[in-house]
Amino acid sequence: MLFIYSIIVSIAGLLLQIIAFFVPKINLFVAGRKEVFPTLKTKIKSTDKTFWFHAASLGEYEQGLPVIERIKEKYPTHKIIVSFFSPSGYEVRKNNTIADATVYLPLDTLKNAKKFIQLTHPDAVFFIKYEFWPNYLNELKRQNIPTYLISGIFRENQAFFKWYGGFYKKALDAFTYFFVQNENALHLLHQLGKENAIVSGDTRFDRVASILEKDNTLDFIETFKNGKTTIVAGSSWPKDEELLVDFINDTTTDTKYIIAPHNIKPDQIQQLKNSCAKKVLLYSEKENKDLKDFDVFIIDTIGILTKIYSYADIAYVGGGFGHPGVHNILEPATFGIPILIGPHFSHFAEATDLVALKGCITIQNKEELSRNFLDLITNTESRIEKGTICRDFVQKNKGAVDRIMEKV
Repeated sequence: MLFIYSIIVSIAGLLLQIIAFFVPKINLFVAGRKEVFPTLKTKIKSTDKTFWFHAASLGEYEQGLPVIERIKEKYPTHKIIVSFFSPSGYEVRKNNTIADATVYLPLDTLKNAKKFIQLTHPDAVFFIKYEFWPNYLNELKRQNIPTYLISGIFRENQAFFKWYGGFYKKALDAFTYFFVQNENALHLLHQLGKENAIVSGDTRFDRVASILEKDNTLDFIETFKNGKTTIVAGSSWPKDEELLVDFINDTTTDTKYIIAPHNIKPDQIQQLKNSCAKKVLLYSEKENKDLKDFDVFIIDTIGILTKIYSYADIAYVGGGFGHPGVHNILEPATFGIPILIGPHFSHFAEATDLVALKGCITIQNKEELSRNFLDLITNTESRIEKGTICRDFVQKNKGAVDRIMEKV
């Protein structure tokens, strides 16, 4: 099966080169991989000591970041290599300052795996959450390189638990230790005969908890807020924005609104702006404007949403009307803010837990969004109570990095 899998990967690589001519995202996927080996040859010397971290995309990178930071503190002379599978992760974080080399992960062929590991020659490797590439893992095991899974998640529908997944299951032998998020993942690993595992928790809690120790000041947001109750909608999609704009246009409350769309394509941003009946300002147009005079602030840039959440009284996190579902709710939660989300959140343990605790509210339609927003705007006691639940949830679940570092 591994041989057949390798052939399929090679064929997929050829097909992607054709598709890349027509799909910009696939073009990034293909073109970026052409630069991997030249980049590694330039940035990593044969005498360097290194650690390699692999993330599927941006969310996994954020999960791994607290461990990368701690490893860098403990081993300051080692170089850090970060690889991404997805353009949505690589393109956003390719210029990060914590890694010495940030690259795409070449497709999972035996040839690529051998060459990548030869050029990086890591002292240890960290896969984040659920990326399992059999050829890379088998080569790491062959070379006896310590390999760890951090913030791991296992589900019964994964290939390890299917009749055809024997070669995937065997690839797990490469892992020196599994650090998983919950008891269910640990139970499933035990079913596979893997005892070298513990429930360490989710490293994202450590990352978002540490945000409180940083300078989150944004003077222009302070000016825009002007002391008024402020709703911040982060990572919104068109369906989220449709509901949000209906509420903004209809409500008479003296409230400020900040919308940070997930996609910041100019035509979509302009459409969003035009749909708002109140005074709207784009981040890109804020210079020489009296910010406090505007009601709605649309953030058509990336990289500042976390800091913006620190000014929110209420948060709405987008993605919950699509698949796989809601985006990161832990960033607003760490600031002690009540959160509204759409109905698709069951794939995300932190969202499921916070909904159960009533710090996070799930809505199905315009009426539910309006009713809950109005309650939180007018009922300060409820707002503080739900926000406190969110903040305490983050604080109680941090510590995963410490548990990982004890065994690495």
